[in-house]
Amino acid sequence: MMTANQIRSTFLNFFKEKGHQVVSSAPIVNRQDPTLMFTNAGMNPFKDFFLGNQVAPFSRVADTQKCLRVSGKHNDLEEVGVDSYHHTMFEMLGNWSFGDYFKEEAIQWAWELLTEVYKIDKQRLYVTIFEGDPADQLEKDNESLEIWKKWIAPNRILACSKKDNFWEMGDAGPCGPCSEIHVDLRSEEERNQIDGLTLVNNDHPQVVEIWNLVFIQYNRKADGTLEALPARHVDTGMGFERLTMALQGKTSNYDTDIFSPFISKLSELSGVPYTSLYHENARSDMAMRVIADHLRAVSFTIADGELPSANGAGYVIRRILRRAVRYGYSFLGFKSPFIYKLVPLLADQMREVFPELDEQRDFVAKVIMEEERSFLRTLEGGLKRLDNVELKEGLLDGKTAFELYDTFGFPIDLTRLIAKEKGFSIDEQAFELSLHEQKARSRQAAGKTSGDWVTLQAGLNEVLFKGYDHLEIPDASIIKYREIENRKGHFYQLVLNQTPFYPEGGGQVGDRGILDNGQEQIEVIDTVKENDLIIHLTEKLPQYPDLPFVAKVDATRRLLTENNHSATHLLHAALRQVLGTHVHQKGSMLNDQYLRFDFSHIQKISDRELLEIELIVNQRIRENIIREEARNLPLEEAKAAGAMMLFGEKYGDHVRMITFDPSFSRELCGGCHVRATGQIGFFKILSESAVAAGVRRIEAITSLAAEKYFHQIEQDIQESRNLLKSQVRLPDAIGQLLEENRQLRKEIETLQQAQAMGMKTALLDKVVLKDGVKFLISPVSVDNPKVVKDLIYSLEQSMESGVLILGNITQDKPMLSVMISKPLAEAGTFHAGNIVRELAPYIDGGGGGQPFYASAGGKNPEGLEKAMAHARQMMGLA
Repeated sequence: MMTANQIRSTFLNFFKEKGHQVVSSAPIVNRQDPTLMFTNAGMNPFKDFFLGNQVAPFSRVADTQKCLRVSGKHNDLEEVGVDSYHHTMFEMLGNWSFGDYFKEEAIQWAWELLTEVYKIDKQRLYVTIFEGDPADQLEKDNESLEIWKKWIAPNRILACSKKDNFWEMGDAGPCGPCSEIHVDLRSEEERNQIDGLTLVNNDHPQVVEIWNLVFIQYNRKADGTLEALPARHVDTGMGFERLTMALQGKTSNYDTDIFSPFISKLSELSGVPYTSLYHENARSDMAMRVIADHLRAVSFTIADGELPSANGAGYVIRRILRRAVRYGYSFLGFKSPFIYKLVPLLADQMREVFPELDEQRDFVAKVIMEEERSFLRTLEGGLKRLDNVELKEGLLDGKTAFELYDTFGFPIDLTRLIAKEKGFSIDEQAFELSLHEQKARSRQAAGKTSGDWVTLQAGLNEVLFKGYDHLEIPDASIIKYREIENRKGHFYQLVLNQTPFYPEGGGQVGDRGILDNGQEQIEVIDTVKENDLIIHLTEKLPQYPDLPFVAKVDATRRLLTENNHSATHLLHAALRQVLGTHVHQKGSMLNDQYLRFDFSHIQKISDRELLEIELIVNQRIRENIIREEARNLPLEEAKAAGAMMLFGEKYGDHVRMITFDPSFSRELCGGCHVRATGQIGFFKILSESAVAAGVRRIEAITSLAAEKYFHQIEQDIQESRNLLKSQVRLPDAIGQLLEENRQLRKEIETLQQAQAMGMKTALLDKVVLKDGVKFLISPVSVDNPKVVKDLIYSLEQSMESGVLILGNITQDKPMLSVMISKPLAEAGTFHAGNIVRELAPYIDGGGGGQPFYASAGGKNPEGLEKAMAHARQMMGLA
């Protein structure tokens, strides 16, 4: 029996022998395409080749792509663990033709690989083709039908609808008919009883699709019509997990060696046996499958640079992880972090094909462990809250669902899952109402096109970026444009045939500047990248868009941004030198004002280490190191040269390498940099803080911003000296002032205490005796909380037993103090904390304390008199 790793390598080697270039998987987190949060299909990394925005470097490609389907149209989350074949993270094996071969070769090679190489029984295979669609004026895919007849009996070929056999990238874009290959994994007895043909596309767990051959030959326009593409392409996707199930003779993906090591480990850690059952009462089995699946999704996403967080892609990862934690807690008895213990096993399994996880195994495990620990703190309380809620007609009210989300960190889909297990449902409408305000604040309104791209120059497939060498280009032309609308307003997106404008990426902000054609000037307010298309954002469309333009970048802003970008490289190298080589960049943001750099490190950086890091960076700046730049360098040569590579970035076969001293800083980077480090001027760290588990952040400034920073400090020092009327060292003068202040405060406090003790006799005269209890309720003219506390203790001792409630004003803020003598408090007759909580609202405040003593501060001095009056009423003295 072939192992999973052998099955994968066999696929890649097969297509390598057919002239395909085998390429690495793109990151699972999709940062290049604003329409996608995660890579959810094997074609995502090649989207620009199909759109014509970029020329494919190879006409034939094969790969295995990490994919994640947990949101939107492609959401398999609820099925994971319930059935035998759905997953969040999965691998998609694919072979691709970009304007090269088409249906004949794709079908022939698919059949050859499955039946002759993998040796799948031909009698277990079925094929589907597109039956046509009158609404789109598309005929049946007879071309595919005739080709398939060469390899498989006609009665094993099904013509299916557009829903199953016409693939589309989205509402608009490249599309075409597809042909799916299904395998029947049932026993001989079952196959004899029911013809597998009737089970194709009917969600049978053992009659499943394993390969989809997509023939991209049309473009869906924004108005819904189709047009033929100038070049035809092949896009295939075969589910690695399902293929492995078929080849290893299993009836469940989870029984293959992709998942079984993790299920075995979970069984060992929990002491619960795995029985491979698939019904709703087999909760422990389902839990192990869910955790084994979710481990992969979370681990690979963190390794690709996306940390669990409160919004965006990070929140999706947090949801998945918390779902796994809850399954382990409820059905396997895990009361402490456990998922992180599986990371080394996953890293070992995937080392050869996805080395990025192995290289970060400790970091990934640390992040998962901290997230588990955080959620486990609130999980038990949230589950108890769910156990004790009152249901109305089997419905959980929306406010409680929101409380679980907001207070206990329960994603709503987790609450739905638990509710389903317990046999009730959620008032979804009420939950949405409770969530609406919060969602409105955090929702990122995506830009939406109001029409198709308007093409001005046909046949141009690649935009030339000249911004490394030029900040101005005299003859740029608009290739195409379109209008967009989003929450910020109405804009235009322009694509130029050549541009000096750097698009936002790698942490660096996009350039701004102008387009000038002599007739008018158009301001470029931002430059972004969608996949590999450089887009210039403007607030108006040129009146004469077909004229050539002078494209001019805001040079000052760019140069200051370059200072900060190069400084991040020097900082990265200095961090590794001082803290260790475990430090890796985890994110950055830099513009013309400052830089922010996130990196992997477990503990807070000491002041001494920060100073050392800063000194190293500034030393390198003073050395005025000349930038070495290698463009279009083969990736393997860059690796051999020791270049730093960022996890989560997709690198092509040729890369750009930036070096500031080969022995110090050498990184792969597409951003803009200084010609020599001396241009940076000076580097100053402003702050160091934690971002997430195992991730720290440094914020710093350079150049003009650093100069302004020191000028401001110098000005503050001089103004402080002038105020102190002293020319001695400022710390000495401040120390002397603080000491004088301390002595004066001490003297004032002594006087206040004497004054308060002087009030004591007068206050004792106000004591009222009722029902054998002494009461003292009075405002006092004391400005010091400590003195008030001393006074109330002294009064209580003099009274021997009683209830004391004092009110005072401290620096224009009201304060209440309550003391109950010990015998009264222990008897439960009076409770200081309860009394102060009832009085505090009168002064717009809050507070509390023990039965013997409690205090409260507020914001409304005028309410103090009402508080005193209510206190007397409470004690029956009014």
